[in-house]
Amino acid sequence: MPDRKSYHMTPGEFRRHGRAVVDWIADYQERVEALPVLSRVKPGEVRAQLPPHPPEHGEPFERMMEDVERVLLPGLTHWQSPNFFAYFPANASGPAILGELLSAGLGAQGMLWATGPACTELETRVMDWLVELMGLPAKFRSDGPGGGVIQDSASSAALCALLAARERATGFAVNARGGDGRLTAYASTQTHSSVLKGVRVAGIGDRNFRAVETDDACALRPNLLREAVRRDRAEGKVPFFVCATVGTTSSNGMDPLGPIAAICREEGLWLHVDGAMAGTAAVCPEFRRFLDGLDGADSYCFNPHKWMFTNFDCDCFWVADRAVLIRTLSILPEYLKNKATESGAVIDYRDWHIPLGRRFRALKLWFVLRHYGVQGLRHHVREHVRLAQDFAGWVRASEDFELAADPPLNLVCFRHRGGDDCNRALLERLNDSGRLFLTHTVLGGKFTLRLCVGQTHTEERHVEAAWTAIRAAAR
Repeated sequence: MPDRKSYHMTPGEFRRHGRAVVDWIADYQERVEALPVLSRVKPGEVRAQLPPHPPEHGEPFERMMEDVERVLLPGLTHWQSPNFFAYFPANASGPAILGELLSAGLGAQGMLWATGPACTELETRVMDWLVELMGLPAKFRSDGPGGGVIQDSASSAALCALLAARERATGFAVNARGGDGRLTAYASTQTHSSVLKGVRVAGIGDRNFRAVETDDACALRPNLLREAVRRDRAEGKVPFFVCATVGTTSSNGMDPLGPIAAICREEGLWLHVDGAMAGTAAVCPEFRRFLDGLDGADSYCFNPHKWMFTNFDCDCFWVADRAVLIRTLSILPEYLKNKATESGAVIDYRDWHIPLGRRFRALKLWFVLRHYGVQGLRHHVREHVRLAQDFAGWVRASEDFELAADPPLNLVCFRHRGGDDCNRALLERLNDSGRLFLTHTVLGGKFTLRLCVGQTHTEERHVEAAWTAIRAAAR
């Protein structure tokens, strides 16, 4: 009988191509600084270079990599460029990439303890490590009633918090029979849009979402929160959820957790705190002041994929009482029943988030923590904050520019004194140059530029070059 073609990549081919891919990634990291940060392709340009039909026969791997270089690379905005100062970072690192590769190679599906004991137990240990590393409240550790889980993003964490809060507030009645439209949720006007999306997905509705005004530091005003809650109660509503933010996207505003937690405690509301990017700063003891009052929260999350050198996606989410979360999300069909689950001695993380299936995300975070150690993480966070504060100092000393908000950490919001049209033109000119990438927001009704220092390989020379380019473009 003649040999049959298997169509699979052989182990030998995998070794050869795998080495080539790792070499390509290493080369990319070395040259990314020289590439235009913001992609210059026009809409449809990448798609036009791709065949309209799938290949009938398999193609050589070398040809695929040629198309990565020729077709895809020009269509990428280079988030790993040290000249990327836009949005918040989505930084990566060597150990994270290798951990992701190993996770893909193992192909583990850790939905249950039984389907991947190492996946579950490593994740539990890493989440407990982070509680210690960042000085978080001990109630978030897994050896008490709380615990942590890795979500894909802060959006998913907010949704899970909303759902658990909804069920706690209604005695799990909404899961059983649906809502009555009386529940109300609260956040500041600066809160990330994912919270409003979660409100929609959770069935609360836009009309029952209250955006509370902020103070001059872009932080939620507790007195207005209390007024909104009491006004809703007087109108027959059922307040149930508050989201506070440590480091808002627009300005890095820091909501006052202590006063907000006190209101939530008095009113019986679930307090979720979104640490987003700024949460990583808590690896440094001197920045933990922004988390004062976190011990009053029911849940907390931050994104290692923003500033802890762990590639997307990786959000760390903790709850003070895991029983509420698990009861809210757990459904146990016959095909998932097993002795370990029935024993009650294990964690089944499928009950801690929306999807059933889950990747081995803890592996890359474990690699990052072990590679950098506490010392390495603190070094880079402090350096990024120093560079951002230096930039803010240059803005303060300038006659042409001004700060739009006082920067608490590594995000600087600033603008040219020439007005909105001037700043819009300045932003467009800078981004079109390819030399750096900034984004904008609106603060105090004025168009404002944002410069965030947090990319893995950003150094002092990159920040200095950005300031030089900004002033030159303004002239």
